[in-house]
Amino acid sequence: MDFNDTPEEAAFRSEVRAWLQKTAPAHALAAGQQISDGEQVARGKAWQRAKYDGGYAGITLPKALGGRGGTIIEAVVFDEEEARYNLPKGPYIGIGLGMALPVIGKHGTEAQISRFVEPTLKGDLTWCQLFSEPAAGSDLAAVRTRAVRDGDDWIINGQKVWSSWAHHSDWGILVVRTDPSVAKHKGLTFFVIDMKTPGVVVRPIRQISGASDFNETFLTDVRIPDSWRIGAIGDGWACCMTVLMGERLNQGEEGKIASLMAYAAETPAASGTALDQSVNRLSLATAYAEEQAQTYLQARLRTMVSRGENPGALAAMMKLSYASRLQKSSAIAMEIRGAGALAVEPAESQTRELWDDYIWSAALRIAGGADEVLRNQIAERVLGMPGEMRADKGVPFSELK
Repeated sequence: MDFNDTPEEAAFRSEVRAWLQKTAPAHALAAGQQISDGEQVARGKAWQRAKYDGGYAGITLPKALGGRGGTIIEAVVFDEEEARYNLPKGPYIGIGLGMALPVIGKHGTEAQISRFVEPTLKGDLTWCQLFSEPAAGSDLAAVRTRAVRDGDDWIINGQKVWSSWAHHSDWGILVVRTDPSVAKHKGLTFFVIDMKTPGVVVRPIRQISGASDFNETFLTDVRIPDSWRIGAIGDGWACCMTVLMGERLNQGEEGKIASLMAYAAETPAASGTALDQSVNRLSLATAYAEEQAQTYLQARLRTMVSRGENPGALAAMMKLSYASRLQKSSAIAMEIRGAGALAVEPAESQTRELWDDYIWSAALRIAGGADEVLRNQIAERVLGMPGEMRADKGVPFSELK
């Protein structure tokens, strides 16, 4: 694979760069700027609308759906150039683009596609993911939230947790159990849900970082129409895999180590700067090599998807490697800063961002698939190793202890 721009890709990069230079500064956040969750969402939606108006929202989606009809490489090029600016982007936008749209586009009806795709691309709709539960995190198929059919409606009862930005989301993607009499992976059904539906209660969780972007979501006698069901009854697990494929393939931040190198060069040390110390140079060089390797693997897997191929468990490698890298690179950043990283001064905005990354990196080893689960998937489905013994295989969910 040639990772240099072709003449066509170079022309597209120049086009994107010129558009961003003209448009992005009005939306970019100043270094260290602190804004409320509500303002962040509002500014994120405004930036998404600007991309839509400029023709850069949903680059790989067909034009008939409001996208650009471009290639996966064009999407990568845009992401690389966009990353040069400190723009308001977060799960409140990313979940809609990277999770909701893929599952609706693949498993949804024409009416659902017409209703949700364009407003999401425009930033008019924000989304959250209602998957994990107190007793179903790494083992997602163990969800207990129940949906019971009542005519043309479903009545839902249960609890979800770790619902990122649910407190500022318009809609959610939801997996529930509709048939407990079959094996746990087979009794699930997938829905979208208006977060303002009566019976939906969202409670933010106070995190160690001081933020509250995680939530508990309680669903009590929530009545929703069958028209909000995505895919067939009992096909919830297939829908979940579509969502998780997109989530894992889009893990990673390019240029992270380059900015960390610049940070080290600006940090005084006993002799010169932190970048002058051989131990830091070795750590940063190793981290940079790992980042480049993941960038190239990500490009290969995205190319597979663009060809209609299914990367399968290879996508798990992206998430597994990124979570590990973020934790290691964040630890390097803390070591470079020293004791000052433990009690960050308000004016040290970059150090605060590194500290937030360090705190978040531990959670990311679990979120979106725990390391141990992903290693099992890679071992069994990529390397062809024997599968683990599963006592619940083929057992009706209602009979599990």
